[in-house]
Amino acid sequence: MDSEQVFAVEVVGFLVLFSLVAVWYWWPGLLRLGTVEALTPLLLLHVSRTLGLTVLVAGVTDPSLPRSFAVPVAYGDLAAAVLALLTIVALRRRLPLWPIVAWVFTVEGLGDLLNAFIQGYRIDVSSYELGATWFIFTVLVPALLVTHVMIAMILIRRRDRAPHRLTQGERSMPDGP
Repeated sequence: MDSEQVFAVEVVGFLVLFSLVAVWYWWPGLLRLGTVEALTPLLLLHVSRTLGLTVLVAGVTDPSLPRSFAVPVAYGDLAAAVLALLTIVALRRRLPLWPIVAWVFTVEGLGDLLNAFIQGYRIDVSSYELGATWFIFTVLVPALLVTHVMIAMILIRRRDRAPHRLTQGERSMPDGP
């Protein structure tokens, strides 16, 4: 197999893996939670998108990696990480505009990932020396795609219009940060 085939097999393999874990384990558990508790762990994973800045570091990735690919990927991921963090803050503070922030994150984050896939295919990103960045593209990105879909599904299915329904045990508990 050449590097492009290995790359494709790994991306598809991890996409299938994370999809199965999501359907069989994550989703059933999240359905039992309030919106804040369901969205927070999914959003926390997206805070790790600061790792996307790695494509700008020569010596970690191939210095000949086109800047027309690396710069939008890096800063698109950084924007998604910041938006994920802002969404978490808005949710946990029960700010009235939290759904708007969540949807902005979802649209920007998914758009960034789709753009990275399209542009990565265009330049044949797997033909470059990616170093540790290889695993961001082949492992983390599939997890991010799956959790983006889950976040969108939670936002669409949200029955409670308040960001959180308190259960009996939670009523006496103080709010987290």
